[in-house]
Amino acid sequence: MPSYPHHLTGEGPVNPFPGIKVLERRIGREIPHRLGSNEGLDMPHRALREHFGDAIAEHVYCYGDAEALGVRQRLSAQQGIRLDHLLVDAGADSLIALALRTTCTPGDTVVSTAGTYPTFGYFAKGQGCRLVEPGYIEAPGLLAPDLEALAAAAHQENAQLVYLANPDNPSGHLHSDSAILKLRDALPDTCWLLLDEAYGDFRDDANSEFAAKALPGVIRLRTLSKAHGLAGLRIGYAIADPDVLALMMKVRIHYAVSTFTQAAAEVVLDHPDEVHQHIAEVKARREQLAAHFRALGADVLPSATNFIGIRLPSAALAERVNRELLEAGRLIARPAHPALGHVLRITAVADALEPGQLAILEQAIKENA
Repeated sequence: MPSYPHHLTGEGPVNPFPGIKVLERRIGREIPHRLGSNEGLDMPHRALREHFGDAIAEHVYCYGDAEALGVRQRLSAQQGIRLDHLLVDAGADSLIALALRTTCTPGDTVVSTAGTYPTFGYFAKGQGCRLVEPGYIEAPGLLAPDLEALAAAAHQENAQLVYLANPDNPSGHLHSDSAILKLRDALPDTCWLLLDEAYGDFRDDANSEFAAKALPGVIRLRTLSKAHGLAGLRIGYAIADPDVLALMMKVRIHYAVSTFTQAAAEVVLDHPDEVHQHIAEVKARREQLAAHFRALGADVLPSATNFIGIRLPSAALAERVNRELLEAGRLIARPAHPALGHVLRITAVADALEPGQLAILEQAIKENA
């Protein structure tokens, strides 16, 4: 099994403030009088109530449930994930940082694909880790993380952790479940696999049995930012074995997910039909966008996400198009990593389908087809 930093083994750090919700569950009864938590419970919040209403104001007084039980119960019921295999935190980015804090120490080597979701590398370097980046596989109709290269680098560099986004960002590529299991088997026994599944809700098989499993030696990350539309509230969850999550809880910021964020997530999760409808509409727009640009001669990459990737002939052309679109008030995405400087990413929102909205890109594609 992969190892943990030595300071987390044994008793390790203990959360000094588990919070009233956790304490109530431990003692088996409600605590009606909050006289010692030093929250601003007497603040009238007249301005807040006038601006947002009483319902929102009632959720801002108290620290959130450190275990986010209500959110976890809903995720467990809807997706068939064991309750003790779930940990909720402040979005997938926060979970990446938390996973690194739990598994790595300064000087450890970590591996990810050159140009994949850059926040991993940002946090890894901030943790003092050494980052090794094998390249993507590039071929006609294909831009994908090279799983064999990731495994080889893990062995060659004695890596503590390998990061993989699946589906990938920014290419949109989806590796099969069997490929993920093959990668895990190919990694050293002492190496973690951090599997970022932020776009997993847009997979055609998003509700499969495999999607609900905690995998040995793997920390799976999901988010409520995309399919559930809660990016501004910052909430996501990890799936892993209970002993892994217990170590993550030791180094987690215990009140990172606010009371209001948890309440909002519970409401959205209580209305899965709206979420499913949103996913269906996003996928339809994604295919419409892809078909539109393919008809113009663009190299549109296959995508299992809420965006499309377009591979242009050169990084210089992609830089110019991205810059001119931004000057015209249209923000798309161009990866900062030089390995993928020739790729542009467009989110499948209705605004992207408005005629003329992406005319600058359309013209560039026609001129270079």
